[in-house]
Amino acid sequence: MNVCRIGSTPGLRGRVPVLLGSALAASTLMLSGCASSDPAPTPGSDATTEAAPDSPAPRSPAPTGDERGSLVADILLGQVDQAVTNLGATAHRITYRSTSGVDGGGVDVTGTVFVPAGTPPEGGWPVVSVGHGTTGVTDECAPSLYPNLLGSIGLVTPMLERGAVVAVTDYQGLGTDDPHPYLNAPSAGHDIIDAVRAARNVAPGSGTRWAALGVSQGGQATWAAAEMASEYGDGLEFLGSANLSPAADISPIAPESGLGQLTLPQKAIMPFVVEGFLVDHPEYTDADFLSGGLLENKDVLLACTGPLAAGKLTAAGSIGPDDVRPSSPEAYAAIREWLSDNALPQGRAAAPMMVLVGSRDDLILPQWTEEASRRACAQGDVIDYRVRADQGHADSAANIEGIDWITQRFAGTGQPTNTCDQVP
Repeated sequence: MNVCRIGSTPGLRGRVPVLLGSALAASTLMLSGCASSDPAPTPGSDATTEAAPDSPAPRSPAPTGDERGSLVADILLGQVDQAVTNLGATAHRITYRSTSGVDGGGVDVTGTVFVPAGTPPEGGWPVVSVGHGTTGVTDECAPSLYPNLLGSIGLVTPMLERGAVVAVTDYQGLGTDDPHPYLNAPSAGHDIIDAVRAARNVAPGSGTRWAALGVSQGGQATWAAAEMASEYGDGLEFLGSANLSPAADISPIAPESGLGQLTLPQKAIMPFVVEGFLVDHPEYTDADFLSGGLLENKDVLLACTGPLAAGKLTAAGSIGPDDVRPSSPEAYAAIREWLSDNALPQGRAAAPMMVLVGSRDDLILPQWTEEASRRACAQGDVIDYRVRADQGHADSAANIEGIDWITQRFAGTGQPTNTCDQVP
């Protein structure tokens, strides 16, 4: 059992157990290694995606060419995780331009870029774009505000040690005025790819070779980026993505036959899912999908730091058996369609992928990812599919496998393993 420490400053107190991969994982809602530390000081702040027919008009044009990944702000951070300091690396909190998956227009996205110490090798440092697991849907949940990235620093330092520049996007809407379109696959894919371009602007010693490493929500983001890399990732050399416990297709959580028995983690993740849905469908409200203790304690369950987050266990315990029930057939049909629209695969990946699932995952059920991987294999993707019987959801033991897989891609050691014929 890990322990999530919610800050160490006055007003950020409390200790909340993190039980990823168990029934009580709901208490932290897919926070991948969510131990947080004091927030860092908050600084001031061409392929165009076509929006869906009913999407709002974009507020600004989508960036094209060199505008994608261009820096709006670049702050060299003085307060960084000790592991980064020990490596002599530098950290930058950035704001960069990307493309919204909500309206197809331009959007500012925040994130963090880490640059290794020393001189770049011939051809430049490779770049790793990290997709973090669920932290929250509000601005204080942006990992770039915290020295340890709300736990994702464990994905960063091993890649720095291996001589890579590392970019960690906050995703659209976390850390900016825009709402966070949770599980919007196109938006997340754009964020991952343009973070690479932004990192190359921060660190001119970076090369064009890049790979992606994502966990849970981030696994959906890196998988989406792999499918978008051929067109939206033009000018870059994509080598592959490692997708750990990816939320590739969670549409089975709302089957056509109607909601069945959801696990506790699945019930507790629904406020996040509903929040993402409402960004695209503001005509609905939380109350159209949530009720009882789940609706009453929604803000507690969505919190990532502070006094509210300290009440997650109590809030999770208040969830009733029927607290996830759409108010009408129309509401249920709408969220089912939204889940399907954001399900992967949606196209062929531009490079090999590693997909790792834990057999004990009771949030994103293994069979959901198996089916998504079968569909990806059928369209010709090269997938190194791995099942770990002793792991649950977003198990930290999986991280080193993803890191090693990406390291091998950069080293060019052998052909990527294709185990599509072994997908269950």
